[in-house]
Amino acid sequence: MLSFLAGGADGAPVNPWVALAYLVAGVFFILALRGLSSPATSRTGNRFGMVGMLIAVVTTLVTHDVANIVEIGIAILIGGSIGFVIARRIAMTAMPELVAGFHSLVGLAAVLVGWAAYLNPGAFGLLSMGDTLVIGSDGLFTFGRGISPVSKVEMGLGIAIGAITFSGSVIAFAKLSGRMSGSPILLPARHVINLGTLAAIIVLTALFAMAGPSETMPLIIALTVLAFAIGFLLIIPIGGADMPVVVSMLNSYSGWAAAAMGFTLGNTAMIITGALVGSSGAILSYIMCRAMNRSFLSVIAGGFGADDSAGGSGEAKEQRPYKQGSAADAAFMLEQAEKVIIIPGYGMAVAQAQHALREMADMLKEKGVEVKYAIHPVAGRMPGHMNVLLAEAQVPYDEVFELEDINSEFAQADVAFIIGANDVVNPAAKTDKSSPIYGMPVFDVDKAKQVFFIKRSMGGVGYAGVDNDVFYMDQTMMLLSDAKKMVEEIVKSLD
Repeated sequence: MLSFLAGGADGAPVNPWVALAYLVAGVFFILALRGLSSPATSRTGNRFGMVGMLIAVVTTLVTHDVANIVEIGIAILIGGSIGFVIARRIAMTAMPELVAGFHSLVGLAAVLVGWAAYLNPGAFGLLSMGDTLVIGSDGLFTFGRGISPVSKVEMGLGIAIGAITFSGSVIAFAKLSGRMSGSPILLPARHVINLGTLAAIIVLTALFAMAGPSETMPLIIALTVLAFAIGFLLIIPIGGADMPVVVSMLNSYSGWAAAAMGFTLGNTAMIITGALVGSSGAILSYIMCRAMNRSFLSVIAGGFGADDSAGGSGEAKEQRPYKQGSAADAAFMLEQAEKVIIIPGYGMAVAQAQHALREMADMLKEKGVEVKYAIHPVAGRMPGHMNVLLAEAQVPYDEVFELEDINSEFAQADVAFIIGANDVVNPAAKTDKSSPIYGMPVFDVDKAKQVFFIKRSMGGVGYAGVDNDVFYMDQTMMLLSDAKKMVEEIVKSLD
């Protein structure tokens, strides 16, 4: 059984210890996912993942014929050094685009591996017995000769999914990093174009699997080009409010691309790892879509703000009266409160206000105030963005609550303290059927006795482009300033 699991691409059994090593690596990957399910165990989960990957890489290098182990070692050293430096220097606000950038590299790697296997299947053990090799001027190239239809399907799927992951992640990176507008870019007849392109990719994969050796090159080129194109076409129409789902979705794509390449190469570790990443990313995307009360297909079809008639323009639609307060006003009312619920959003991340926020919360707790943090599943620009920022500021895990666990407590809260959030506290999601965020579960901050809302100005209205009635409620006090500066001023007033 172990020999079967560890079989090579040509079906030949290999050393059963290889299968055992890959199995151990797979167990570590599962433990990593379990650890990453909670901020309290996330570091342990990361360590498990690193150990599992180390076992898988070392096993592959030791048990396979490698052309030049020195070159591979140098490549690993260079790539690892670059990743280490980037991870050490990256700001927490840039984490979402970093994740998207890394996803693009995974997709591109799948495309390159697929093409390498196609151009030289003999080196990957994909040739059947009795097949004839064609010697080209540049060396040993077969251009698909002798590759079985099943292997071609696996190869085509790996290349297609990898290309979609690469180009889609590039667009996500550009949107998240501000190099491209976060607003949806709508193409005429985009749904027809997308469906037609996807259908063409499926047809090309089938033709590629059935084609003779001399007919495969144009098909695989066309397949690759269309897959790159559909990645761009799918992500460009998606607005910034749906970016957390997009990041999770692209993570899933990268896993399935790796799994497909694992089947092509006959590598059990790649299949296990890819399936774990792909399935966990898909489940997370589903959970986040449920948190927004949206279907996965509706997100892919366009995202928040994709319908011009429903969405806003990103600016307040009308001038309405609101109350503006100062840091001193907020500090006085906060220290008089018995219960304060803090709702962080992307504005907190941009201002890097999490450390000042934790200092403010610590001072309030010293004065006998109960402080809790409310995290929306889609707050920020990627899954868990706010959790990571609060963990960085060493906010106790037992003070952080998800939407469904804390939403009922706003009616008993003296203060709802909103810092950089917008769409996740917008009551239009519950009342306005024409709103692009209608149906998305939001925090019931309107039930709190007092609301403090920190934002830079009254001009912007969030990524979804929808004005927020919370700004104008009788119990709301707008604190218009940079989030970090405002919280630091509140801390000084509390002191």
